Amino acid sequence: MKVRIGYGLGTRASTDPDRFAALVTSLEAHRFDSLWLSERVTGDCPDPVVGLAVAAGLTTKIKFGFSVLVLPGRNPMLLAKELATLDRLSRGRLLPAFGLGAVDPGEHQAFGVERGDRAKIFNEVLPLLRRFWAGETVDHDGAFHHYEGAVVRPLPLQDPLEIWLGGIAPSELKRCGRLGDGWLPSFCTAEDVRAGIAVIEATAAEHDRKVDPEHFGALIPYTDGPIPEIVASGIAKRRPGIDPTRVIASGLDGLRAMIDEHIAAGGSKFVVIPLAEPDDWDAHLAEVAEALLPLQT
Repeated sequence: MKVRIGYGLGTRASTDPDRFAALVTSLEAHRFDSLWLSERVTGDCPDPVVGLAVAAGLTTKIKFGFSVLVLPGRNPMLLAKELATLDRLSRGRLLPAFGLGAVDPGEHQAFGVERGDRAKIFNEVLPLLRRFWAGETVDHDGAFHHYEGAVVRPLPLQDPLEIWLGGIAPSELKRCGRLGDGWLPSFCTAEDVRAGIAVIEATAAEHDRKVDPEHFGALIPYTDGPIPEIVASGIAKRRPGIDPTRVIASGLDGLRAMIDEHIAAGGSKFVVIPLAEPDDWDAHLAEVAEALLPLQT
C-alpha cells in the first residue's frame, strides 16, 4: 500500500503572496505528495481554484487538490472547462475533490441554492462532469440542468480524472460508493475510517463499481499547543460527544501516531493541516517532513 502525505491549509489561511509562495515551493522541495486548499467564501483563505493555479505555476511535481470544492451552485460546463484546463496546464497534477459546502447560511447564499437541494444537485452534476471530461457530446434533461449536444474542450490530461469525496455521514459514505473514486474525510477517528471503508466498498459493489483500496485516507489537523476554543466548539457541533484530541493531533509525534492508527484502519492517503501557520514555512515543513515522510513507501 502506497502511503502518501499531503499538506493542507485551513479556512483561515493567509493570502500573503510571499508566504504562499514560500509554502508551495517548500512543500515541493521537501517532497510532500500534494497541496490541498479549502473553500470558504466568507473566510480569509484563498479561493482554491485560483490558489492552486498559482501553485501549479510555481511548481513542477507536487500534486494539488481541493478540501473540498463546493459543487452545488456551480455551472457544470464552466467547471468542467476550468478544471480540465487546470489539469492540462499543470501536466496532470490535479486531484479534484467535491462536497456540498459548509452548514452555514453565510456560505449558502454565495452558491444560490436551497440547502435541501444541495445533495440532489450534487448527484446530478457529478456524473455530468465525468461525461464532459470523457469527451462526450452530452444530452441531458435533469431537475436542475438541461443540455443539448453540449461539448467541453479541452479534455483533462488525466484519463480518467479521478474524483475524491469526503464526509462520514451514512448518506455521504454511500454517495462515495456510488460516485467517488476516493474518500478523504476530515475530523474523523481511525475507527471512523475503518467503518467508512466498509460502507463505501459495500455500496460500490451494489452498483457494480470498485473503489481503489489505496484511495482511502483522511485530513488530519494538528497543533503544537492547546486546541483553540473556536476549533473545539466547532468539533462539538460537528461531532457531538467526540473528544477533540481524538481527531486533532498534538505535536508531530502525536501526528505520526495518529497517522499510524489510520494506516492500520486501512487508510493510505493523508493531508495534514496546521491549526496555526508557522512563522517560517520552510523550517516548519522540514520538521514535518522529517517526522512523516519516512511513512511514504
